[in-house]
Amino acid sequence: MSWLRALKETARSGLEIERQRLEPLVALRGAAGLALVVGVSLFLFGPEIAASSAFGAFQAAIATFQRSWRPRPVLALVSGASLAVSTFVGYVSGTHVVLFLCLLGVWTFLSGLAWAAGPTGGIIASSNVAIMLVTITLPTSVVDAAAHAGMIAAGGFVQAALIVLFPVRRWGAQRDALADALAAEADYARRLRHDPVAPFDPLPLMTARSAAAVTPRQARRRPAELHGARGVAERLRPVLASLADPAMGVPRDGLERLWVNELLGAAGSVLDAAARAVRHGEPVHLSATDLGVLKTPDNDVILVGPARRAADRLAALLDDVLEIAEGTGTDSGIPSDLAPDTRHRPTLVKLIPVVLTSMRRELHHGSSVMRHAIRVAVVAVCGYFVGEAVPLGHGYWAPMTAVMVMRPEFSQTYARSAGRFGGTLVGVGLATAVVQTAHPDARLSALLAVVCAGLMYLLMRTGYAVGQVCVAAYVVFLLGMAGDDWSQTVTERIVLTLVGGLLAMISYAVYPAWETPRLRNRLAEWLVADGRYAATVIDQYADPASRNVEDVRDALVATREARVAWQEALATAQHEPVRHRGISRAAATDAQHALAQLGRSAMVLEAHLPSASAAPVPGAAELADALRRATEKGAKAVRERRLPDWQMVADAVAHWDVPDEQAAPSGGDPVVHRGAALLQDALEEFTRALDERGGSTRVSSTLAES
Repeated sequence: MSWLRALKETARSGLEIERQRLEPLVALRGAAGLALVVGVSLFLFGPEIAASSAFGAFQAAIATFQRSWRPRPVLALVSGASLAVSTFVGYVSGTHVVLFLCLLGVWTFLSGLAWAAGPTGGIIASSNVAIMLVTITLPTSVVDAAAHAGMIAAGGFVQAALIVLFPVRRWGAQRDALADALAAEADYARRLRHDPVAPFDPLPLMTARSAAAVTPRQARRRPAELHGARGVAERLRPVLASLADPAMGVPRDGLERLWVNELLGAAGSVLDAAARAVRHGEPVHLSATDLGVLKTPDNDVILVGPARRAADRLAALLDDVLEIAEGTGTDSGIPSDLAPDTRHRPTLVKLIPVVLTSMRRELHHGSSVMRHAIRVAVVAVCGYFVGEAVPLGHGYWAPMTAVMVMRPEFSQTYARSAGRFGGTLVGVGLATAVVQTAHPDARLSALLAVVCAGLMYLLMRTGYAVGQVCVAAYVVFLLGMAGDDWSQTVTERIVLTLVGGLLAMISYAVYPAWETPRLRNRLAEWLVADGRYAATVIDQYADPASRNVEDVRDALVATREARVAWQEALATAQHEPVRHRGISRAAATDAQHALAQLGRSAMVLEAHLPSASAAPVPGAAELADALRRATEKGAKAVRERRLPDWQMVADAVAHWDVPDEQAAPSGGDPVVHRGAALLQDALEEFTRALDERGGSTRVSSTLAES
């Protein structure tokens, strides 16, 4: 993609407005907390301290809107406390320019590294550094700075207290995540009726898995319908895929296929009903027809072999889903310690070493987070110099803008730069019109600032530019309350916002972290994860007595994480102005499809795992070992731009001892043989996808090494 086209697309993305579900009660609560803090501060301490406290309460409320499964009051407290510390330390060092610039560089570098802990931590850290640049200009003495810091922390405390006292849709984010996962399974079941090998995006299940992690305190208060349903949803997917797949015994046409389609349609309806019940916390409403299809004795008459087992398993799992959605499928009296199947989330104190470990892992030149941290630190210091050199005053707006818009990705940085400048123009223009018309005093300016903040809380999910319109007006009114000349503020705000955005964009062009050259490495990691997952599943057939479902689950989670990492990298690379040095778009699409089929084939085998009393399947151990070694060698070939060779896997499949036509009582189920053939086909399709010259489907080891 050329630079001109990349700039056009990112600018359009930054200015885009989306239709999103609004949360007026949450926005009203945030605005009420801000109004309470500003009103009390203005009455007791005056406009300067009121402005500082307003920034603290404003930022604390924004922190609670971030996508996080941690309790919202904790986010508000952390945001307010960290901003208070930043403000006080920044003011104390502000009289010594060199010391302050060193502090600014270190502070912004650490805020950049905070992205290693996830987007929520990165956004809160970056916002605190940016707002610190404003708040340190308000105090006039060390004692005054301590008072400002205290009020900023109080603003965060007030927002946290309001969340506790006036909860809005408690556990709402977790309910939505689980409901989305169940709805995705329902959609998958319906799509399988028309495409028996339809792909499935695992992102909703991954999101639900993240949402299911709780602290001991949360585990004692979690609603029963959120306890256990995710695990059932995880087990449903391989059963649905196995039931629909023609390779597992049900032909594409005929009575059996019609009946399987009926079962899949009924499963989709049941899962949709469970999703609605979980999302809204209400009883499950089901159709008697759907229940009749799932419970009919015709399943045992029409379906045989693997398909019949899959249908029985599907009915049992859907029963579990319904019981959990009704709140009767688990023990509602969860003991004080975490239940055995509960995913642990560290408390805030225990999270600190986890975050530090994540940050240390990014301390290498090839890390995109590390490069972002270097960029943002250098730009913040340079922006401070530029802002001071421009004869406008309020020079901190240039580095503040740069820190706010910079992200580890190219497209987000450029889109936010365009959105911030466009939003600033509109917001400052509207605020100017209001000031010229109403000539507000301090109290009216405070009221207008609160209204702008409330609108920002309400509309922030509709687009970055929309939020920046409200933020720009909010800052103009707030600083006007503190005594700034609004006419001077308008010029400074526009010019220095443009300067900060340009600095951010130039920094990424000079010191980028492109994903395009890393695509082959991401693809290789996904290949290795898929190979280990398939090998782990087949290992269960080789030694059923030592069956370990946790190993299979861990391998499945690893392959989903690798797939999501690949998809995110591919989406990022598509917007980068980089000449093709990784993998062509057509090859990437075909390779992604092949690896998705590889994972799906392993998942179908997982749906028919043998019991612990079953006999070992001959040849399974050899196939598992071949899959591990072949995919690791194949990953190396992908990184080195060679075509992978699967002769090792082909030999293991060829020596498989179980005939396809038989189902021996000793454990030789034909589903295993068919699954092995599906794995081999997916691997060979992967090689064809990467062979952009249109070569043969099988590449010898000698040719691959040449």
